[in-house]
Amino acid sequence: MALIRERESKRLHVKSKLMGESLVGKDFLRSLEYRETFRVFPDVSVLKVGGQSITDMGAVALLPVIGEIVENAKRHKVVVSTGGGTRSRHVYSIAMDLGMPTGIIARLGQSVSEQNALMLTVLLSPHGGIKVGHDDLTKLGAYFAQGCIPVIHGMPPYGYWEHPPEEGRIPSNRTDVGAFLLAEVIGARQCIFIKDVDGLYTDNPKVDPQAEFIPIIGANELMEKDQDDLVVERIVLELLDRSQNISRIQIINGLKEGSITRALNGEHVGTIIYKDN
Repeated sequence: MALIRERESKRLHVKSKLMGESLVGKDFLRSLEYRETFRVFPDVSVLKVGGQSITDMGAVALLPVIGEIVENAKRHKVVVSTGGGTRSRHVYSIAMDLGMPTGIIARLGQSVSEQNALMLTVLLSPHGGIKVGHDDLTKLGAYFAQGCIPVIHGMPPYGYWEHPPEEGRIPSNRTDVGAFLLAEVIGARQCIFIKDVDGLYTDNPKVDPQAEFIPIIGANELMEKDQDDLVVERIVLELLDRSQNISRIQIINGLKEGSITRALNGEHVGTIIYKDN
C-alpha cells in the first residue's frame, strides 16, 4: 500500500478505506466490507466443564466426565475449558468484603479457574492432557497433531481490565464467557457447557421443582424473557447474538452418562440456544 500525505496536517497515511477514519462512526462501520472469517479449527469442540456443578463434586462426578472425554478424544478434537466453582465464589465474597475493585476480583477468579485446569490436566495427562494458557492458542494445531487434549482455564483474559458490571462488582465476564470466546476465536465446530442439570429451565430447577425445561430457544428470545436465573452467564447470550462463527451453544448434564458423547456426535441432547437475529 502506498503512503500519502494530507495537505493541511502533513500527516502520513497508508492509502486504504480506513485511512484517517476514527473507527467509531456508525455509518462508516456499516459501510465496511469484510472477508468471510477464517475458521482456524472448524473441527474442534470446546467443552466447558462446570466448576461448581462438576469439578467441586470431586471424584463421583468428575472422573466419569473425564472418562467420557478421553473416549471421545479418540474420535473428536476437543479443548477442555474449566470453571471456578465454589472456591471462586468464596474468594469473591472475601474480596467484596475488603472493597476490592472488579478488576482485582476478576484476577482472583482466574486463579481458581486455573487451579481446576491444573487438576483436570493431571487427570488427563495419561491420555495426552496438556495445560495451555491464553497465549498458547497458536500452538493448538501442534498439540492436536500429537494427539493431545488441551486444557485451558475458562476465565477470559480481561484481568485488571475487566469491564465494570451493570450491578455490583462481580465480573460479568466469567468462565462461561471465556469458553464461548475461545470457541468463537478459533472458529470451533461447537461449544458445549457441561453442567449438573439437563439444560435450561424457566427457573432454577434446584430451587423450583415446578420449573419447565426448555429444549431449544433463540438467544434474543431468551434475553427478552429476562429470567431471574439462568444456567449460563447472561453475557454469553449477547455474544452469541453478535457472533460470526458460533451459531449456537449446547448445555448438557454431565452427570448423565453418554450426554457428552451424544452432544459431540451432533445429537440434540440438553438445551440448544441458537443465534436468532
